[in-house]
Amino acid sequence: MSRPRVSDATLRRLELATGGVAGAGVAEMSDRLPWFARLTAEQRAGVLMVTQLGAANFVTWLRDPDATPRLTAEAFRSAPPDLARRMTLRQTVELVRIATEVFEERIPALAGTRAEKAVLVTAVLRFGREVAFAAATVYASAAEARGAWDARLEALVVDSVIRADRDSEGAVLSRASALGWDPAARAMVLVGDPPEAAVPTGPDPLHGVRRAAYRAGVSVLLGAHGPHLLMIMSAEAGRGGTAADDPGAPRAADLPEGPGSPLRGESRAALTLADAFGPGPVVAGPVVDGLLHAHRSAARALAGHRAVAAWPAAPRPVSAEELLPERVLAGDRTAVEALVADVARPLREAGGSLVETVEAYLDHAGVLEACARSLFVHPNTVRYRLRRVADLTGAHPGEARGSALLRMAIALDRLGAAAAPPSAATVG
Repeated sequence: MSRPRVSDATLRRLELATGGVAGAGVAEMSDRLPWFARLTAEQRAGVLMVTQLGAANFVTWLRDPDATPRLTAEAFRSAPPDLARRMTLRQTVELVRIATEVFEERIPALAGTRAEKAVLVTAVLRFGREVAFAAATVYASAAEARGAWDARLEALVVDSVIRADRDSEGAVLSRASALGWDPAARAMVLVGDPPEAAVPTGPDPLHGVRRAAYRAGVSVLLGAHGPHLLMIMSAEAGRGGTAADDPGAPRAADLPEGPGSPLRGESRAALTLADAFGPGPVVAGPVVDGLLHAHRSAARALAGHRAVAAWPAAPRPVSAEELLPERVLAGDRTAVEALVADVARPLREAGGSLVETVEAYLDHAGVLEACARSLFVHPNTVRYRLRRVADLTGAHPGEARGSALLRMAIALDRLGAAAAPPSAATVG
């Protein structure tokens, strides 16, 4: 149904009045919005220009009663770039509301007849609605563009971390800072499967993961590594997501323990973030000092994820350091070095027959008295030595995982010693 036409005389009055109406709108904005006065003179002039263009577009639309309002985003795109960066969507909505109110007050008064006044009132309301939609469209487009740009930056950062690209360390820190990452924050890496709800057609398939990180109070950088999801998370003490902040969070006694476990103290948020991954194991690398060292955590987490299938009962998340035996079986050389350096060597260097005690205890299937008889010591001596072993290595030979780790570490240490070339003193 066509809208009644407005007379040419009224249209002429509206054209002549657009400047005054726009000026009145800007004056009203200045009076009612405290933040408007903090804009620079150039920014306020940009608001006036957009308002004038909106009023002119309104008159142009009135000349064609059968057309739909076609303001779209032209008025907002004509604004200076600095103004668009300075103002939020909420502030823009406030400006549109005030401008519409001024239009409703001043434009109908220019009508020649009562019928024209009713037409102008309806037209202003309809045009104001289109202006609001145009503003929302502009900000939505800007948000999508920023999101796409951030996703590219994030992918570059994660890829550089995985590759340990030493040539672009400055660029990595700069890009991460642009994404909100604190350069001073320590970091750790989690690897798992992406959530099932992550559909490729969505604007941000990992929105749920980011939301979980926000609730946990940590910063994250997300990226794909083959079919898996790799998360670099900040690991700072005193941040959100701790058991003290969340009554439903796991208690300290409920957290898995183990050598090198990252799930204590400052990294308890890993428990919360593990739920954001898809089904399947989640492996956590060790905490490292800063993003530039995160490649070490990533390498161990990825190696652990490749080997975690050998331990179906692994907790979720599981530390890559708790997967050292499985990583050794999967051919991870760094796991061999870690077992020798962190487990076998401390036992060997501590002396006190700790290595012999561990082997005797395991050879006798954990029977304390039989182990003591074979070593010609009192059972309490065996108990004392086993406690020292647990203190030095974080593994107890009386536990299934601990016994496997200790047996493998001692064997690897001996294999390494046997393969080492003889020293000059031995040759002589």
